[in-house]
Amino acid sequence: MAIDDIAKIHEDPEEEEEEEEEADLVDPLDGMKEDCGNSKHCMALKEKLETCNDRVSSRSKTEETCTEELFDYIHCVDHCVLCD
Repeated sequence: MAIDDIAKIHEDPEEEEEEEEEADLVDPLDGMKEDCGNSKHCMALKEKLETCNDRVSSRSKTEETCTEELFDYIHCVDHCVLCD
């Protein structure tokens, strides 16, 4: 009998079930954020952010960042989630 076998004998089956249940939990806020991010109003800001990211990524030397676009998009999503 190896040490692993002993550990398996002493494991509590209820603990295993709880761990499985915890792994299946989904944060409802994630779904709300996704829905809001794909809403009509936020989608325009998301496209603006993606355009900026593409532009910045295509350049090797640039000081431009997409911080403003990112903040605008996040603000839109957060506001939408708050109002729902």
